Amino acid sequence: MTRVETRWQSWLTGLPIGSPRPPRPVVKPLEMPLLRAWIMPLALIFGTPVIALLIAVSVLHQKGEVSTSLFQVVLLPRPSVWALGVIAGWLSFQAVLLRWLPGRESLGPVTPAGERPAYRLNGMAAWAISHVAVLAAWFAGTFSATSFYRQYGELLVTLNVLALLFCVFLSWKGRYWPTGADTVLTGLWAFDFFQGPELHPRLFGVQLKQLINCRMSMMGWSVTWLVMLLAQYEQTGAASPGMVASTVVLVAYLAKFFWWEDGYFGSIDIIHDRFGYYIAWGVLVWVPAVYCLPAFWMVEHPSTLSAPAAGLVALLGLVSIAVNYAADAQRQRVRATDGQTTIWGRPPELIRAPWVSGDGVSRSSLLLVSGWWGISRHFNYVPELALAFAWTVPSGFTHVLPWFYWVFLLILLTDRARRDEKKCAAKYGDAWVEYCRRVRWRILPWVY
Repeated sequence: MTRVETRWQSWLTGLPIGSPRPPRPVVKPLEMPLLRAWIMPLALIFGTPVIALLIAVSVLHQKGEVSTSLFQVVLLPRPSVWALGVIAGWLSFQAVLLRWLPGRESLGPVTPAGERPAYRLNGMAAWAISHVAVLAAWFAGTFSATSFYRQYGELLVTLNVLALLFCVFLSWKGRYWPTGADTVLTGLWAFDFFQGPELHPRLFGVQLKQLINCRMSMMGWSVTWLVMLLAQYEQTGAASPGMVASTVVLVAYLAKFFWWEDGYFGSIDIIHDRFGYYIAWGVLVWVPAVYCLPAFWMVEHPSTLSAPAAGLVALLGLVSIAVNYAADAQRQRVRATDGQTTIWGRPPELIRAPWVSGDGVSRSSLLLVSGWWGISRHFNYVPELALAFAWTVPSGFTHVLPWFYWVFLLILLTDRARRDEKKCAAKYGDAWVEYCRRVRWRILPWVY
């Protein structure tokens, strides 16, 4: 087998110098409908960048008037050196925190090829440092939240360009310098670009999914929401109770995410979805453009919620976070102990599902059918939707745009549940049929 001989080749594959170089992926032709192979990928690749900018610009510059934004999205804004500096600085800052902050190593679930990606768990420390750094700069007067808000359109456009170039790089890297054996090419270039060739690409020794998904995007989502609260304070001299409640829920939710970052490494984003346009462009552009819409809206449209009502909203959000955490903890504890634990004071009800990995090794997974996971097969999506409602409802009901993310999340989670179940049915066979018989509802009991 060819060896990795130079340092730059080692950087590209993410493997130590002298490690065996993974073979280039073999193109495995895949027959699929024209709609899925070409029409949908191309429509999303060319359509979503425009949609993301159109929605964000309509909120940032046109007070929610989409019709007047159609022309503005062509003329305004433009990429800028300022935006490039912010992006490069944020990425570098998060890469340094990820690489050099102390943290234990965690191994993700076994991939179809039998590999286990490794991650460094120091997310909570990075979360604290990132937020303290922004607040310290603001209190010191070296950072203007209003200026950041006013120039946010430039940031989104610049991110859009860089993210598209990054996706081209990922496609090239996966074809010629893959990190592992889970790389897949179908020969359908639109589909391959959209889904990405690699499952767990590494660059400079760093897991790109962890750096880009978690630290660049999720961390940026939390910090951006906080900055929008500061921008409202700078402009009005106060932060509305609704804005405070919304920020508390969102920032607490993402603090929980980093507190239990290793739980994310067992999600469909990580274990099933490859790192291409769908994930990479999505977390780099769609998240800052769409996920932050309620915060953008409330900067110049302060929430009218009273303090008691805002308190109830915050309580709803915090309870949803607690339920979400408890559900994830149940499943992870069962897996970590091979079922030798209790769920709600009783031994867990389990189905042991055998499967065979791509390297021919017989393995098994535990399917939990009691506790929160006895209510529905994707119960964790229920508190996710309740959380999004809690941080969106302070923006009010006078305009539809602040609710775009909640509607998008509902569609996304419904589709994600369907895709996950299709893959689980193929992976586990009869065990999955039995699981679905015992846990009837997919997401919300008696509804879906």
